[in-house]
Amino acid sequence: MTAQIIDGKALSAQLRTEVAARAAALKAKSGITPGLAVILVGDNQASQVYVRNKVKACEEAGFHSVLEKYDAAMTEAELLARVEALNNDPTIHGILVQLPLPKHIDDHKVIETISPAKDVDGFHVASAGALMVGEVGFKACTPYGCMRMLESIGMKDLRGKHAVVIGRSNIVGKPMAMMLLAANATVTITHSGTADLGAMTRQADVVVAAVGKRNVLTRDMVKPGAVVIDVGMNRDDDGKLCGDVDYEGVRQVAGWITPVPGGVGPMTITMLLVNTMESAERAANA
Repeated sequence: MTAQIIDGKALSAQLRTEVAARAAALKAKSGITPGLAVILVGDNQASQVYVRNKVKACEEAGFHSVLEKYDAAMTEAELLARVEALNNDPTIHGILVQLPLPKHIDDHKVIETISPAKDVDGFHVASAGALMVGEVGFKACTPYGCMRMLESIGMKDLRGKHAVVIGRSNIVGKPMAMMLLAANATVTITHSGTADLGAMTRQADVVVAAVGKRNVLTRDMVKPGAVVIDVGMNRDDDGKLCGDVDYEGVRQVAGWITPVPGGVGPMTITMLLVNTMESAERAANA
């Protein structure tokens, strides 16, 4: 048995088409164009690529996008002032400050300055709290994308399923666990302090690997027929992009698997568009 592929590119294209239609409908009805502001401080090469992709995706969906690039010497106070100005700009519905920031700027302080109503990355404490207690808020884009991938294969309600999350980051691991819990899964969070990772993953109907470490999940650690979502972004010995999962080995056992590249990656930016669209719709109905 070879696992079926969950195609993030195809699902992403479908969702982006839906978002573009929603944006056009909102503009026709209320004159409002969804607006996303992206702030990039410094010259991190990977960040520049991510930001370029986000701006391009916005334009393709018919959004109004603003890209603000600043020198690495920008002060924390200057950045916070820019965020506050965007909070008060009615044409902007989502604010994204690309991480990592230069060392002299406190990431947490910057994220907390973004209005929760415009926190389309879903990183604000208010967004995390809303997810925790089941209130309306913005969901962190990567785990949100993973949930949409599960839905696409008919796994919207995970009642009776055991889901294991590998990783406990605030950006993926923790919100992923909360979203799986909200979908009625029984959830186990594993991490570097877990004594026997394989003992946990072999029980799982769904495994989400999100630690940024190659081959953290191998064939012998997967229950036959399980769904494996690979959030990792690493490089193999030949410099090729790979995930956290031993893809060739695990696909011989799993029922479904996400590839890297072409799996979770495209979904992250797509869910950013979905969140921005929701923010614009809320603003129109306010």
